[in-house]
Amino acid sequence: MLLPGWLDAAAQSRLVAACREWARPPAGMHTVRMPTGGLMSVRMVSLGWHWYPYGYSRTAEDGAPVKPFPPGLGALARQAVAEAYGADAGEVAGAAGYAPDIAIVNHYPHGARMGLHQDRDERTDAPVVSLSLGDTCVFRLGNTETRTRPWTDLELRSGDLLVFGGPARFAYHGVTRTLPGTADPALGLTGRLNITVRQSGL
Repeated sequence: MLLPGWLDAAAQSRLVAACREWARPPAGMHTVRMPTGGLMSVRMVSLGWHWYPYGYSRTAEDGAPVKPFPPGLGALARQAVAEAYGADAGEVAGAAGYAPDIAIVNHYPHGARMGLHQDRDERTDAPVVSLSLGDTCVFRLGNTETRTRPWTDLELRSGDLLVFGGPARFAYHGVTRTLPGTADPALGLTGRLNITVRQSGL
C-alpha cells in the first residue's frame, strides 16, 4: 500500500532531526559488511534490535548496546498500518495488533542502491512500514519467489509511506537508484533516508 505525501513537511523535518541523533555513536550509523566480504553502499543504524546479516542482536556493530526503539516512532508506524489498510486491517496478517519494536534507518548517499532481497529475519509476518525522506528513489517491488520478473518499479518521494504486508510481506524488493537533487532543500539532507519499522517476533 502506497500513500504518497503521507508525511507533511514539518513531520519530515522532525524525522530528519531524529535520524541525526540516532546516527551518533555509540551504536551509531555504520557500513555493513556482508558475509561475502562486500560492503553495502548504504549506511545504517538500528533501533530496538541491531540488524546484521542475517539476524538481530542487542549489541551494535561497535559493541555498544543498541539504541532503544522510540515509542513515538512506534505510534507513527501503528498509525501508518491503520491508515494503509483501514477496514481491511483484520484481513492482513499482523496488521490489527501491530506491535513494532525495530527500526532500521538507511542513508543512501548519491550513487547508493539496495539489491533485491526479502525481509526474512523477523519471526513474524506482520507488515513492514517504510518512510521516505530526502531524494526520490526508484523502488523495485518484486515477487515472493525469485529476484527475477515480474516486478514493479515506482518512485518513492520524500514524505511517502509504503506498507507491505499480507501476500507482499515477503516480496523481493530493493532500490535501483536515487535521483540526486530531488529533495526539498529545506530538509538540509544530502541523499535519501529510509526508515523501515518492523515487528521482530523476538
